[in-house]
Amino acid sequence: MCGRFANDAKTDELIREYVADGGKPEDWWKSWSGAYSIAPTMDAPIVRDRGEGRILELVRWDWQKPANRPKGAPIINARMEKLATGFWAPAFSAARCIIPMRGYFEWTGEKGNKTPHFLHGDGLLSAAGLTWSMELANGEKSRCFVVITREARDASGEVHDRMPAFLTPDTWDAWLTPEKLTGDRKTETLAMLEHTSADVAATVTEHIVDRKVNNSRTADASDASLIARAE
Repeated sequence: MCGRFANDAKTDELIREYVADGGKPEDWWKSWSGAYSIAPTMDAPIVRDRGEGRILELVRWDWQKPANRPKGAPIINARMEKLATGFWAPAFSAARCIIPMRGYFEWTGEKGNKTPHFLHGDGLLSAAGLTWSMELANGEKSRCFVVITREARDASGEVHDRMPAFLTPDTWDAWLTPEKLTGDRKTETLAMLEHTSADVAATVTEHIVDRKVNNSRTADASDASLIARAE
């Protein structure tokens, strides 16, 4: 599960990290200053490749619900075990992306008394994701994304049984290629994701943070103390 994450990186840091040539400037670059609490249906930067090199886009964390399940909570995660067939297959084949994050939040304890944990690495983490187009309630079209999750390992597994699937820099090009995955390439890509996730999981650590992050409606996304170790 990944239901909240932080990306405090300024646009210039994201460009240096993910878009070596600077990419094509977008209007949102001027105003993005990072966020310490990104919740479902909020916008966050993603990296993708449409065939002309990597680009950074500000995209909604959400997904179009199936016609037979139009109600319920936003769809925000895709299980790695189910990517190759069924609902997620078209996006996995042709619309993969990276979601940069400083870290992500998980909770332990009983409802009403949950303890928040922040899980992070030494720098920006590159979560594997899928991106697509969805129709909002007002009829407008919006690009959206989900975070791919897998069985948790190491420190992540001590807090929750699921964790984001992560990529290492040497696998970014293979993951972002706009060429459609078919046949054995799907299997090879999943094997790559399994391997890189295990490598990154070994570097992830966690600490307890202040409970003010628990309510996404009242948490101030600009408050750096949301990811600080609780006293």
